Amino acid sequence: MAEATRLFHTTLIPSFNPLHKTKPYSYSQSPPIIFHKRPINCSVSTSDTTKATVTQKVPWGCDIDSLENASALQRWLSESGLPPQKMAIQRVEVGERGLVALKNIRKGENLLFVPPSLFITADSEWSCTEAGEVLKQNSVPDWPLIATYLISEANFMESSRWSNYISALPRQPYSLLYWTREELDRYLEASQIRERAIERVTNVIGTYNDLRLRIFSKYPHLFPEEVFNIETFKWSFGILFSRLVRLPSMDGRVALVPWADMLNHSCEVETFLDYDKSSKGVVFTTDRPYQPGEQVFISYGKKSNGDLLLSYGFVPKEGTNPSDSVELSLSLKKSDKCYKEKLEALRKYELSGSQCFPIQITGWPKELMAYAFLAVSPPSMSRQFEEMAAAASNKNTTKKDLRYPEIEEQALQFILDCCESSISKYNRFLQASGSMDLDVTSPKQLNRRLFLKQLAVDLCTSERRILFRAQYILRRRLRDIRSGELRALRLFDGLRKLFK
Repeated sequence: MAEATRLFHTTLIPSFNPLHKTKPYSYSQSPPIIFHKRPINCSVSTSDTTKATVTQKVPWGCDIDSLENASALQRWLSESGLPPQKMAIQRVEVGERGLVALKNIRKGENLLFVPPSLFITADSEWSCTEAGEVLKQNSVPDWPLIATYLISEANFMESSRWSNYISALPRQPYSLLYWTREELDRYLEASQIRERAIERVTNVIGTYNDLRLRIFSKYPHLFPEEVFNIETFKWSFGILFSRLVRLPSMDGRVALVPWADMLNHSCEVETFLDYDKSSKGVVFTTDRPYQPGEQVFISYGKKSNGDLLLSYGFVPKEGTNPSDSVELSLSLKKSDKCYKEKLEALRKYELSGSQCFPIQITGWPKELMAYAFLAVSPPSMSRQFEEMAAAASNKNTTKKDLRYPEIEEQALQFILDCCESSISKYNRFLQASGSMDLDVTSPKQLNRRLFLKQLAVDLCTSERRILFRAQYILRRRLRDIRSGELRALRLFDGLRKLFK
């Protein structure tokens, strides 16, 4: 995987709010849907998500494909307690840098064994003790606390215990945090990932502004603005989004784990990181053998291509990610006579009049079908509105698979219409992308824009592929329903003539 692609199975945190939990969707089986990279210099807003200013590179870290500091990192890790390894950091085709096998590695072999003394957590000791105490006294949550800690330790350079690790981190992580609002609007106009990217940028900026107003401005000697600013926070949050892991066997503790975070992602493996209590270190178990010289992979989790782009800045090749999905937006019609009643039922279960649901090649969630039933249900079914809204919420514990045969055709047609509307957006973007005017004069900026456009094309192509499959299945299902109704009508007409 890419340097910025570290989603560790279900253990990697999808957002910087560790309290946010979402129940997974249960995918319906009726009807089922059966069906590289270069470093970039980016511009981002320092005040909001609508203006663009030139980003200055942070004064620490290295180029994303650099091996300059790799040997120093390996040496420091070994001196600090990392056991002898069967892997080393090398340049690789997938991910710029990665861990490559030095010896034969068997399937089922445990690797890494990184001890807790090499983790960076919310409890790590600060080089500036007073700064850490101030943040903890103000009850700063783990994510922004670790982000601030990373900046503080980076600023101490050689006097920080973590200087060798920080020197080996990318100076600019792959992340949509570095896309301008104009670029998000232009390149991701067809994808729902655009809205999530804007939300993420807004949340990071909001988190920084909150810390600045509540804490940094009151202690400028501890948090000088030339060090603790929006650019360094985008760097530190970019590092956390791409590398921070939650370790289930350590009671869900979040941590940066040096060395382990050099592993890249493959959609073809399922092994992931966790803390092993017997060996007292972070390990993973290989699910395939490796020969010397082969890159060793782990899984960042069962994530869609959009999720991988959102945090890590890369998109797997079309058709290679079995966990890929696309979010389909469904909305109540304001012209509906029961619009207010349906909206009230949805809000009771923390849903809105416009809701997104993930569609996969292998199926769509039951919640999507329940929402569609609600959207098309007539006034005569008003007593079922709340039942439908409850089933449309993934917070619903009953997971009832609702069936309303009398409106199934209308519900499927409603989903199909939404699906085809979304496909038309992808078609327009992909057709226009070939002649898209990049409007840049600098060769460096041109390369960057071409890179971003290619990522967007890859994402939209993979998401449209899933929608095409859903469209096919929906049309087939509707055809079956309608032909069945036609057969029933013919049978009824024949019986009526027979008994005349």
